Amino acid sequence: MKIVGIGETVLDIVLRDGRAQAAVPGGSTFNAMISLGRTLGRRHPDIPLLMVTQTGDDAVSDLVLGFMERNGIRGDGVVRTPGQSTLSLAMLNAHGNARYEFFRDRDLPAFQAPDIPFGADDFVLFGSFFAISPETREQARLLVRRARESGATVYYDINFRKNHNAADSLPQIEENIALSTIVRGSSEDIEALYGTDDAAAVYARHIAPRCPHFICTRGARETEVFSPGVHLHFPVPQDTAVVSTIGAGDNFNAGTLFALVTAQSPKGVKTPAAPTAPATGPALSGSDWQRIVPVAHAFSANVVASLYNYVDPGFDPGA
Repeated sequence: MKIVGIGETVLDIVLRDGRAQAAVPGGSTFNAMISLGRTLGRRHPDIPLLMVTQTGDDAVSDLVLGFMERNGIRGDGVVRTPGQSTLSLAMLNAHGNARYEFFRDRDLPAFQAPDIPFGADDFVLFGSFFAISPETREQARLLVRRARESGATVYYDINFRKNHNAADSLPQIEENIALSTIVRGSSEDIEALYGTDDAAAVYARHIAPRCPHFICTRGARETEVFSPGVHLHFPVPQDTAVVSTIGAGDNFNAGTLFALVTAQSPKGVKTPAAPTAPATGPALSGSDWQRIVPVAHAFSANVVASLYNYVDPGFDPGA
């Protein structure tokens, strides 16, 4: 078994009231993988954790990759190319929510995915802009399709930014959904893409024909989960003082994967190998979700209490 994260790496410069508060390595999938390194890596050091990404060859890349490796994430999936690594300005409002601006080197060579072998016991996490960007989507999709054909469990985080064109992005997003075992989207994601935040309607009409399992998060309000024959609501614990929500969704993903991987039998989420067929494998039961979602909430709660994008090094999810 191994866990493979496919996504962007950036250096997040966090601002509040116009002042720099922190500079931390980030990226949606990257944040989740660091948290898995600090939790799953500590509990199961025999399970390899790989990050597949592209960076420049500058000091920012040295900083990000050094941090990644110190947290137990292997670097053999990293493609370093001549040029500058991506920077992100994350501007926090009074509620700890961020508005982003990204600074990318448009002259970086096209991303070429490394040759990663996959097996039926593997877990793959991908999503966000890396999964739909013209510069990276084809190579990312190649890896995901290969993982799916090998029987791996594929977790897709839609993480759609409103500054992208929904009509142009929707076909690519729905292709990604069809390659996945589990899909997570926020209520903002599905409203931007489908014009409604009614998660049950979106699941029935758009997700279920392509993928059996759907998680809809609604910030601090609640989490809804869907599997064949299952629709559950989970309130979000409100006992955490929010400093920054930057990594909340990323770490929900990490917590979900942590719970799946540490379960006695993760086989229950396996799906058929055909990459274009709707997944019809055994569904996660209501009791499975009752175990998984509180762990995911615990990961998110730990992260929003700090300016960092990942759980504390000593965090114990207790699952």
